[in-house]
Amino acid sequence: MFTYSALHLNKFDHMPEKCSECGFRFEIELGFYWGAMYMSYGLSVVIVFLVGISLYFLANDPPTWVYLTAVASVIVVFTPVLFRYARVMMLYFFGSVSFDPSFRRR
Repeated sequence: MFTYSALHLNKFDHMPEKCSECGFRFEIELGFYWGAMYMSYGLSVVIVFLVGISLYFLANDPPTWVYLTAVASVIVVFTPVLFRYARVMMLYFFGSVSFDPSFRRR
């Protein structure tokens, strides 16, 4: 679904116009993926919660700067992954898309 790997930090968001296998247009309508930022936000909240709980129990409630540094670092590292998963979830939940492994465009 994406042109480059998530490790290409300057190109992790590039998507082709159409799927090379089935010809599906990824941009269903103008601004379709704007809703994905809400999904990305939800995923980020879960990560912040998990990091906070982990630090509280594993590091015996460290100072506030440790929480802020750890959460910010984890979110920055996972930004490309969160971006991609949010777009994929947007397609599956609101784009009427489902995966059919037996389908191939001829």
